[in-house]
Amino acid sequence: MGGTARLYFLVARKRRRAVVFRRGPSRQVELLAWDLGTDTMTAGQWLKGRIYERRSDLSPSGELLIYFAAKYETGMRTWTAISRPPYLTALALWPKGDAWGGGGLFEAEHRIGLNHAASDTRLGEGFRVSSPYRVAPVASWAGAGEDFPILETRLLRDGWRVIGERSESRMQSWAAPISFVIDPPWVYERSIGAGRSAATLEMSISGIGEREGAWYVTRYRLLRDGRVLRTLGRADWADADLNGDLLLAQAGRLYRLRSDTADGWAEAPLSEVADLRDHVFEARTAPADAARW
Repeated sequence: MGGTARLYFLVARKRRRAVVFRRGPSRQVELLAWDLGTDTMTAGQWLKGRIYERRSDLSPSGELLIYFAAKYETGMRTWTAISRPPYLTALALWPKGDAWGGGGLFEAEHRIGLNHAASDTRLGEGFRVSSPYRVAPVASWAGAGEDFPILETRLLRDGWRVIGERSESRMQSWAAPISFVIDPPWVYERSIGAGRSAATLEMSISGIGEREGAWYVTRYRLLRDGRVLRTLGRADWADADLNGDLLLAQAGRLYRLRSDTADGWAEAPLSEVADLRDHVFEARTAPADAARW
């Protein structure tokens, strides 16, 4: 798994749109828009820095993105921004300064939960939030934690369920193959498909901080009534399209597994949507309509 592009995607809740974060090298991130109806990709802007994609969210329509980013060598260090994907140009920006909390959630199309403490919600100079959008701290814990608890809050909102007891992660060392071992793994499930194609997508997280690899060690399976239909193995991320298909990010590629193949979860081939491994940094400017509310 070492050396390949890392992919993570967010699926809009009300329209068949997604955004893809393509990371690689580690301090370069490209944002792309994924039209899930046609499986076409639109390349957007790059950031020479870090985006914490698991603290980010799409509005229900997919029109806006809230994301948490870092360039530690700059005076601002970290910030949360709202943009119009596939562009990162900020419509609104909240300076943060550290990596605790950050990011946010779209609680509704025009209601934004900011993952900053209530005392840390001042907009950056020159930025505003346009009506009818409203912004408030996402929860009583806003500004605390790292990827958790905001990641799990989003997962539960989007139909994932926590399975079993939550074990403690065990720190080994930063030089170990995996810095934090989770045994037994954290397991999440969500329903996928419908009717005869109904199944369960299972995600297990067995480690955090893989040396020369993914930050989260995640594996996926498709189940039905407790029986394994298909083992998908290691992947950066998997989720469901609104039409019930499986979407998968694995080894720098995006795949689709159709849910309407005759009971085809077990045997249908993964269809490659895009191979993003060879993308390299390119400076791109957002068009005028992507730089305004």
